[in-house]
Amino acid sequence: QVQLVESGGALVQPGGSLRLSCAASGFAFSIYGLGWYRQAPGTERELVASISSTGDNTNYADSVKGRFTIARDNTKKTAYLQMNSPKPDDTAVYYCKASTLNRNYWGRGTQVTVSS
Repeated sequence: QVQLVESGGALVQPGGSLRLSCAASGFAFSIYGLGWYRQAPGTERELVASISSTGDNTNYADSVKGRFTIARDNTKKTAYLQMNSPKPDDTAVYYCKASTLNRNYWGRGTQVTVSS
């Protein structure tokens, strides 16, 4: 059974830090590219960061560059999103997505709220 399970979402203060995890099972994790997406109420889902299957290449949305870091551990079948200095605008449900050329898998998301 294919599963992507996000965890680590929480209420965090502006300027704090948070690490999200995405645990995979049921498919060949190491050959999939991974992305972290987010969706705030009333907005479209947007790509926050992505990482290649080997971890060699990463990309970030301009809004999070220099603050967020995406990583993966293929031996643990887990991806991470380190969120440093979060801002209230980062409040959203965060999803991970695993992709190949012809297949996509989504997790159910984890809520991140940035507020003092």
